[in-house]
Amino acid sequence: MSMNVAMSRTVEPSLVSKMSDSEFASLVERYQSIRRFTEQICEPLVTEDYIIQSMPDVSPTKWHIAHTSWFFETFILSEAYPKYRSPNPQYGYLFNSYYVAAGQRHCRPKRGLLSRPTVQDVYNYRAHVDQHMLELLERLDGAQLQRWAPVVEIGLHHEQQHQELMLTDIKHNLSINPLRPAYRETEDDVFRMATPELRWISFPEGLHSIGHDGNGFSYDNESPQHRVFVEPFQLGSRLVTNSEYLAFIADGGYQRPELWLLMGWNTVQQEGWDSPLYWERYDDGWWTMTLTGMQPVNEAAPVCHINYYEADAFARWSGARLPTEAEWEIAASQVPIQGNFVETGQLHPVPLVAAETDDVPSQMFGDVWEWTQSHYSPYPGYQPVPGAIGEYNGKFMANQFVLRGGSCATSVSHIRLTYRNFFHADASWQFTGIRLAKTVKA
Repeated sequence: MSMNVAMSRTVEPSLVSKMSDSEFASLVERYQSIRRFTEQICEPLVTEDYIIQSMPDVSPTKWHIAHTSWFFETFILSEAYPKYRSPNPQYGYLFNSYYVAAGQRHCRPKRGLLSRPTVQDVYNYRAHVDQHMLELLERLDGAQLQRWAPVVEIGLHHEQQHQELMLTDIKHNLSINPLRPAYRETEDDVFRMATPELRWISFPEGLHSIGHDGNGFSYDNESPQHRVFVEPFQLGSRLVTNSEYLAFIADGGYQRPELWLLMGWNTVQQEGWDSPLYWERYDDGWWTMTLTGMQPVNEAAPVCHINYYEADAFARWSGARLPTEAEWEIAASQVPIQGNFVETGQLHPVPLVAAETDDVPSQMFGDVWEWTQSHYSPYPGYQPVPGAIGEYNGKFMANQFVLRGGSCATSVSHIRLTYRNFFHADASWQFTGIRLAKTVKA
């Protein structure tokens, strides 16, 4: 089934802010660098690893490699390059994800059943797209550059999203193997140390602007910038640790219905949860599956692979709550975007060595995506971009919660203060964790 090649005509440069001249100059270099990193992620894999799909939310690595190429092929090459031809017109059907306007799609839960195209076929497809994209980028100028550079930009950020998904999906795929194979060899653990005591940092009531201001790249769901009034609140000075979550488990946290939302408690009973995803109890204590195989739970590290129900129950057990996304953004605006991102090579949350300062929270970026109590919904005045790329965010604004800050699998060049991630309440295969908040009583 051929793809609808006309869909990209409805993509407007307003999807992202206009790029500066210096950003235009670096576009080819960034394209090559980001595309190369996708392939670097795959270097530890063997052919058999590429095709596994351990659950419907996970996609095979082979599919990610192809889908990110399909994006550039569908939304740029098929229109901007009149002579372009796909190596296989059926790829549009196989590697579309959820873009209804771009044509029919293969059933998502059955992606792992596709032995063909082969891994080598997919890499050949990727090379084909890269060759034509680089040719196109080299000859774009003037109005053409203004027209297509924003779409290339969203394609690169889209690829960075899939790089993070590749790592989390590879981890889940390996975790279902009784051998518990490692994605890579274990590195020396130099982070077993005491964690600074949790403190409460106060923020006064006030009127604030949140959301993207239009300078630089952003997704449409981060706009428009708007004002919110917040009551006085307190935020935890750091992320919740494994040690603190172990105390919740020891206190019967998974057996106490009064701590859980009704749907959360029903899911606990149905799924038999008694610990975070990937945790296993052995005679010598708790262990967890990591990308370096099974490792003892590091009590000083931030707890991760926590779903919303677990985060909310822990907060209630702690006598606290989860922050709103407005509170999180207000607090995070005071700190630089730095932390444990994918570039550090840790690929797992690491303990906080010491608080940066006494009056601002630590670990706001990197390590784990932080659940907020905010439902994923449109900002006041939000309008999705017309056409297929307009399906990127807007149509998911129901029955999900917002997470902020990025994780150890996120690229630092991809995250922003205003970035809104979102997942269903029972999702835990991403690197997701907890930061506590409190309401200040009058």
